[in-house]
Amino acid sequence: MKIIIDAGHGYNTPGKQSPEGMKEYEFNRETAKFTKFYLEKSKAVTVHFVHEDGRDVPLKERINRANSLGADLYISIHANAFGSGSWHEANGIETFIYLSRPKESLSIAEKVQSELVKATQLKNRGVKTANFQVLRETRCPAILVECGFMTNQKEASLLKTTAYRKKCGESIAKSILAYYNLQADVNPIMYKVQIGAFTEKKNAEALVKKLAKDGYKAIISVQK
Repeated sequence: MKIIIDAGHGYNTPGKQSPEGMKEYEFNRETAKFTKFYLEKSKAVTVHFVHEDGRDVPLKERINRANSLGADLYISIHANAFGSGSWHEANGIETFIYLSRPKESLSIAEKVQSELVKATQLKNRGVKTANFQVLRETRCPAILVECGFMTNQKEASLLKTTAYRKKCGESIAKSILAYYNLQADVNPIMYKVQIGAFTEKKNAEALVKKLAKDGYKAIISVQK
């Protein structure tokens, strides 16, 4: 299946930063990378980004790309803010779907919201509806996730950390894979490297000793 990940906004989007200067896109971008990494542990999933580091890609362009790819799911990742951008007590996690409450979008949003709250232990603000363009104009199920408030001092300190971004990305991916009954693939194949073959055992033993000195563990096998 094709999943679109949209790291909201861009590096230079006006106003999209915490009171102390963390740009929202920094959080969105790294969390998107973690989400992609964990989603693609299933070989059934291909992830496409519709954001770019060099510019704030217009929403219509993001949507058009998702629709042209025939996406099965659209995930927009954000950090929240309240008011004029100064510190505020508003806090927690919330996930948005379109106003008409599409059935599949709602089910996915509920799964993602539950997993994020469980993983982060932040306030559950619930699944909500909004007339956001990325929810309205995409032709596939779409959700927009707000992973905490940049305008809350406690949550802003979390949003800055790689550990929290990884936690959010992994939680989003885990809930999506669970919803679609997809499992992370385990590669059962083991690859062996051979660097020598000898007709005399003493030569094989000498090479094993040399490899051991270099920090490599080696064994001797006999082929007839």
